[in-house]
Amino acid sequence: MPNIAKAHTPEPLDQQRIDDAVLALLALGLHDGNRVWKSFDWAALDRLHARGLISAPATAAKSVVISEEGLAQALALQQRLFGRAGQ
Repeated sequence: MPNIAKAHTPEPLDQQRIDDAVLALLALGLHDGNRVWKSFDWAALDRLHARGLISAPATAAKSVVISEEGLAQALALQQRLFGRAGQ
């Protein structure tokens, strides 16, 4: 498995689009009025695990391990969804 800590994004990202996506994803955990969970939707994490893209999310750890395939897809999606055109 590659050292994921060394993975980086070669192109600058549009921070506003990232913030918009995070805000939209936070709404998946909406409960008790306007409260939201600080982590991602458990069902989405379970689906990513079922696809072999991340390790099992239902553990005591506060993080998951992303697979090589998951990392490749994540970096490609990062550029497609948040890349800054022309930079």
